[in-house]
Amino acid sequence: MGLPAGQVPLQPRLLRQRRACRTGRKPSATKPDHESRLLPLVGNVYVPRDELFGHLKQSDFLGYTLKALVDGIIPAIRTYVDLSPGEFDSFADILKLYEGGIKLPNIPALEEVRKRFPLQLVKDLIPMGGDFLLKLPKPQIIKADEKAWMTDEEFAREMLAGVNPMMIKRLTEFPPKSTLDPSKYGDHTSTITEAHIGKSLEGLTVEQALAGNRLYIVDQHDNLMPFLVDINNLDGSFVYATRTLLFLRGDGTLAPVAIELSSPLIQGDLTTAKSTVYTPQHAGVEGWIWQLAKAYASVNDYGWHQLISHWLNTHAVMEPFVIATNRQLSVTHPVYKLLHPHYRDTMNINARARGLLINAGGVIEMTVFPRKHAMPMSSMVYKNWNFTEQALPDDLIKRGMAVEDPSSPHKVRLLIEDYPYAADGLAVWHAIEQWVTEYLTIYYPDDGVLQGDVELQAWWKEVREVGHGDLKDAAWWPKMQTVAELIKACATIIWTGSALHAAVNFGQYPYSGYHPNKPSASRRPMPAPGSEEYALLERDPEKAFILTITNQFQALVGISLMEILSKHSSDEVYLGQHDTPAWTSDAKAQEAFRRFGARLEGIEKQVVAMNGDPRLKNRTGPAKFPYMLLYPNTSDHTGQAEGLTARGIPNSISI
Repeated sequence: MGLPAGQVPLQPRLLRQRRACRTGRKPSATKPDHESRLLPLVGNVYVPRDELFGHLKQSDFLGYTLKALVDGIIPAIRTYVDLSPGEFDSFADILKLYEGGIKLPNIPALEEVRKRFPLQLVKDLIPMGGDFLLKLPKPQIIKADEKAWMTDEEFAREMLAGVNPMMIKRLTEFPPKSTLDPSKYGDHTSTITEAHIGKSLEGLTVEQALAGNRLYIVDQHDNLMPFLVDINNLDGSFVYATRTLLFLRGDGTLAPVAIELSSPLIQGDLTTAKSTVYTPQHAGVEGWIWQLAKAYASVNDYGWHQLISHWLNTHAVMEPFVIATNRQLSVTHPVYKLLHPHYRDTMNINARARGLLINAGGVIEMTVFPRKHAMPMSSMVYKNWNFTEQALPDDLIKRGMAVEDPSSPHKVRLLIEDYPYAADGLAVWHAIEQWVTEYLTIYYPDDGVLQGDVELQAWWKEVREVGHGDLKDAAWWPKMQTVAELIKACATIIWTGSALHAAVNFGQYPYSGYHPNKPSASRRPMPAPGSEEYALLERDPEKAFILTITNQFQALVGISLMEILSKHSSDEVYLGQHDTPAWTSDAKAQEAFRRFGARLEGIEKQVVAMNGDPRLKNRTGPAKFPYMLLYPNTSDHTGQAEGLTARGIPNSISI
């Protein structure tokens, strides 16, 4: 059941006022355990004055731009959709968005909206009647080749070098098992068999492929199955829980060999699964069935990316560190000086998100398939969040994508050598860790100094017991008794706020701005032979595909949002840079920071060289879109990094 108008569920404990920014909301008059709705949309979420956007950023970009989206662009899109056929008819129809936009009917009320914004920059975002709405740049995924996204090679490559490359795992048992509680769900073991994939393993048996580290999986089954009954009860929603099995070929690329689509099946007290397995086909209606199977898997990936990989694992989990650092460490404390640049604008963008994007009825609920179940789902996943697994080497080892190797420069060895996110990420992680080590050992020559630092101990206590208080009893928290623990914790915080966020944020429009590549929702089940939907798939496959994925309104709103969120602002400060040379007077710290910047510039050269190496096929792929999301951009002082560049690591979560 939905909530009555004007009532908004209290944020999950992670996001509530004692752990995060005070929302400023009063309890609902009719339901005191719920917060009242935010009105007006911008300005009611309290942000401390020292955490507000600087003038340039506020006026240049976010504050008014996001509000223009909600107050002006979305109503215009809704009007356009209501007065048009309401659906795209073909891929060519979608491509018109990038060839001039869509023409808007005359809507006099929009002029009143335009008058409320003081900046011409923002007024230009809000269309007038007769204007062309959504004059969108062509996303990089279709710039060089408008059909490359449909290939199996590009579909698999994006699991290693796309906008959500932290989901793939090495398969260690076959068939894949489920961790869902059997007393509630029964047996959810995968129905993929050797008969499905045996001919796609370059002559290997399944056992040989497992032993040789050649089988991988993107497994969303257990993540989504507990929510699918509710999600599929929403109007216009039909989502599967998916498992995508991939084989590592001899040339270092991945090939999808099977996709399992599962929907919940209620049998007495159990929620079991009804599953069907699809394998690659490339001609006729069966070829389009395979394209749909990939689309359903991409829908899962899109939702998990937005709600978990992006919002939860970067924006939300960072805020308690921001607050504890400001409350417990003086501005002259060395750890404050180390971490403060990586908090720039984070509380402010999170406040904007709570008021405009993740709020009840907000843009995320409009566009991403869980809709009103989005924040409950994100909150539920937080229960399994583990700070010690957020460091990139630990994450890669946990997923079976790497093994410990003391002889390696990064102390781990990738099992898929050509894994762009991991290869670039390990280089950046190592540079961060070296910088943090050199800096902190200036001030903490031994563990005793750290143990006697009252401010530092109070900071870590607040992080654990208040900021992330829901997880305060978890055994995995570092005790903060050694310099090594402090180095690892600070490196993890910096990685999360800079490189991890860059990897999941700035590729949103480049990869997902063309929504057939990354649909945000699916609306109906796989067409069954003999059905009207199957006949349409035979007769007009592009239209059948489009009618299955994100609807026109969701697509236009989602694309508009991603264009905003994927842009680097004009006042960005990148990893390895400081916005003021006076951040410290300590010559040793300044020299260590210069070495950090030099290492990052070396990484930039490595990235460019690897992208030009024809042996590394996953760096660019069929779409001819090179992976640059973890290119630091420290060496670029020309201002060319502004806009939709799909490259660069800002210091902080500032958008």
